[in-house]
Amino acid sequence: MCGIVAAYGSIDAEKCERMLARIHHRGPDDTGRVHLENAWLGHQRLSIMDVTGGKQPIADDTDSAYVVGNGEIYNHEDIRDVLSEVRFATDSDTESAFRLVLRDGSAALYEVRGMFALAMAHTDGRGAVARDPIGIKPLYWARLGETTIFASELRAFDPEDQPYVEAFPPGHVWTPGIAGHDIAEGAMVRFADAVPVEVRPARLAPDKQWTEEDLGHIRDVLSDSIRRHMMSDVPVGVFLSGGLDSAIVAAIAAKVAEEKGERLPTFAVGTEGSADLLAARAVAEYLGTDHHEIVPTADDLEEALDEAVTVIEHFDPALVRSAVPNLLLAREAVKHVKVVLTGEGADELFAGYEYVHSDEFSTPDTLQAELVRSIESLHELNLQRCDRATMNYGLEARVPFLDATVMREMLALPAEWKLKIHDRTEKHLLREAFDGMVPYDIIWRGKEQFGDGSGAGDVLAKLVEKEKAKEDAQDAETPTVEHGWELRSDEEIAYYRTWHRSFSGVRPNATLGAFATA
Repeated sequence: MCGIVAAYGSIDAEKCERMLARIHHRGPDDTGRVHLENAWLGHQRLSIMDVTGGKQPIADDTDSAYVVGNGEIYNHEDIRDVLSEVRFATDSDTESAFRLVLRDGSAALYEVRGMFALAMAHTDGRGAVARDPIGIKPLYWARLGETTIFASELRAFDPEDQPYVEAFPPGHVWTPGIAGHDIAEGAMVRFADAVPVEVRPARLAPDKQWTEEDLGHIRDVLSDSIRRHMMSDVPVGVFLSGGLDSAIVAAIAAKVAEEKGERLPTFAVGTEGSADLLAARAVAEYLGTDHHEIVPTADDLEEALDEAVTVIEHFDPALVRSAVPNLLLAREAVKHVKVVLTGEGADELFAGYEYVHSDEFSTPDTLQAELVRSIESLHELNLQRCDRATMNYGLEARVPFLDATVMREMLALPAEWKLKIHDRTEKHLLREAFDGMVPYDIIWRGKEQFGDGSGAGDVLAKLVEKEKAKEDAQDAETPTVEHGWELRSDEEIAYYRTWHRSFSGVRPNATLGAFATA
């Protein structure tokens, strides 16, 4: 996990250096850059794989091609086996993807499994910039006449460049123009979809109930993903929210850690006596983890709220509310580990949100379509919050439920099995699959929003009212957002005012997404 800046075309090295400095928090361990005639690559490193030898940019054998990367390539060892003829310079997972593209071209990105944003450049003007199919790792770009610039966060861009910034689309690769043409213009190609096309139609099984074999398959697929997501040369922990998804992740991760003779670190946050804190504590005791609790006061939450909007670069109320406890959790966890696993994505795969059980999505086909749509929008919502809240402190968050194999196999299950019918609760299928691996009360505990279950929701609601009263007393004008974006509630207006102070030039409709309600 790191932060990257890249520029192609007419290079302003001073601008690139300013951009890189603004995302130092993403990679506090090291800084690297390379300046070529038609490209500039910069890297802020958080050392996780090949801690001593994985410094970036990484060059090829002739120092004629370079790469910087943000994220993790979980099948990097498989790629190295395929590239048996290549002499690798490092043990970095980024180099594996780099060498594969050098040999087979950018279409080979389809074979790369992980979360990543990669920028490559050659001394002859060729290059490539790519983002993983789901958009787990962030990437933004701006086309500025003769120059195209890229960065991991919105805050990296100069104020005068903000109006031109857009979210780089997941699953796409951009290549600069060929020699003799406008090198900044380039071409964009999709190399992979967020959700594999072959599993988009719901596989109906109206008369068939799942079997123990089906449940075992779910356990095996998820266990394999979590094991791969624990790939690291530094300690790995788990964020325990007190809910089903993170408890499952912790249960499997604890076994993997035990096999290595280690004790899994887990981290939970909540106000004194809150439901999430108590539930996480029960899971930790059941699994025997090295458990850490953060018990914030109202002042702690107010302080985190003040920075949450700017840190996550978003003003959607649901994201801001959940970001506040996330920030407190990350600030504590980074004292003990550099990597954490989370339960992001489980609700999208197994229909965990209450709204998907409305009449609008009451058939297998409509439910499947909505699950696919929600996964395709994660990059501008929950994944953005997850990335920024952790990387603000130089902590890497990994999301094993969103592994490509997990998505393919879980979405291939009959969508009918995920409907709340026949006295089922939400995510009934997932609960049955892991019944016995975590405490019974946790397996069958109902879903709460993170900000609510942690006890932060009530406190934050009072703080928002306090902020609104202050703005009203100052007779502040209600802001308007151009480009067709509408502010939907007093809470969202309050957060937007904070966001606008740092990102006044950014177009929300070109960079952000929004939940259906505020």
